[in-house]
Amino acid sequence: MVDQVTFKAGGNDRAYNVLTGSVGPQVVDIRKFYAETGMFTFDPGFTSTASCESALTYIDGDEGVLLHRGYPIGELAEHSSFMEVSYLLLNGELPSGAELDTFKSTITRHTMLHEQLMTFYRGFRRDAHPMAIMCGVVGALSAFYHDSTDIADPTHRKISSHRLIAKMPTIAAAAYKYSIGQPFVYPDNSLSYTGNFLRMTFGVPAEKYEVNPIVEKALDRIFILHADHEQNASTSTVRLAGSSGANPFACMAAGIACLWGPAHGGANEAALNMLHEIGTPDRIPHYIERAKDKNDPFRLMGFGHRVYKNYDPRATVMQQTVRELFKELKVTDPVFEVALQLEDMALNDPYFIEKKLFPNVDFYSGVVLSAIGFPTTMFTVLFALARTVGWVAQWNEMISDPNQKIGRPRQLYTGPTQRDYVTVGKR
Repeated sequence: MVDQVTFKAGGNDRAYNVLTGSVGPQVVDIRKFYAETGMFTFDPGFTSTASCESALTYIDGDEGVLLHRGYPIGELAEHSSFMEVSYLLLNGELPSGAELDTFKSTITRHTMLHEQLMTFYRGFRRDAHPMAIMCGVVGALSAFYHDSTDIADPTHRKISSHRLIAKMPTIAAAAYKYSIGQPFVYPDNSLSYTGNFLRMTFGVPAEKYEVNPIVEKALDRIFILHADHEQNASTSTVRLAGSSGANPFACMAAGIACLWGPAHGGANEAALNMLHEIGTPDRIPHYIERAKDKNDPFRLMGFGHRVYKNYDPRATVMQQTVRELFKELKVTDPVFEVALQLEDMALNDPYFIEKKLFPNVDFYSGVVLSAIGFPTTMFTVLFALARTVGWVAQWNEMISDPNQKIGRPRQLYTGPTQRDYVTVGKR
């Protein structure tokens, strides 16, 4: 193990300590680098920079490993529930039966929105994107819940965390209802977290809604698989906003805005659009050949991953979920047949195996969400709903960190040097 790394700067050797986490790569501590050398490091996208210390989630992209508080994502998705994973991320340990019951009861009793907030939806156009509505409504929560915005108070932080996790399904379902012109459906405290969301999304006041347990399980798994993913763009945005002392509701709205970007939260929608473009199974070989052609701009969406250079561990779980759901719903859409056959062909094609272009979680989640009945405009909304748990846990961890400072990235300036001002008449 390396204890220090030495840099040569300005003719002098500077030694910097190497930090070692519980698992993962070592980290060079360069906090004093600028003070001692007068130089900054240059790292666009911060892909080689550890911005914080965290005990929540660990990813090993080369080995295809994703751990939440040390627990493999596959085991959590197979044996746990989204509420249990939420408790784990927030508190660091899996709950006892009594602790889980108390936590679920607390979340359930926070699911309703302030009635005046419900009227806020009517300020949006009917054709507004649900993510636009989510950004606005979540940001507006701070105008309604003043009793939980003191970030220095642990009780306030706990209450606001529970409120955000509890109210996000209600906010998301209402955004969908508003976009299709149907009345809002209020929460039902007798249902599970995920079952309640399905009812608020697809139920109508005119008839009783029966939650399909297979659909409920599939969606709950999707929530688990998207709960947290280390220091990704939206999580880093939440932390950066929170570092200024902003209230938690504003921080979550910032995270939602970042997630909305197609390079982040829109990947599952892109994968589904690709399947629609392929259309029928007989066209798959043609598109696979196009994907192999370096001169063809076409790319197979939902294959490979920026972090995972091996198989995405979340995709393994979704393979099983897709088949369970298709069987239950008796899916016959040719697009779904394309998904299954494309998966099989890519997994057995030497080109994709060599390039490690395996199906990722986005390839499957878009297919599952579409089969359940969600339009593509809701895909990123569901991502935000699930990721709220991770954002809240990361935000709490940041606030409690004694080393936390306001975020202030540096830059490599390439603009003009100092110039003298010339009045408008002389230009």
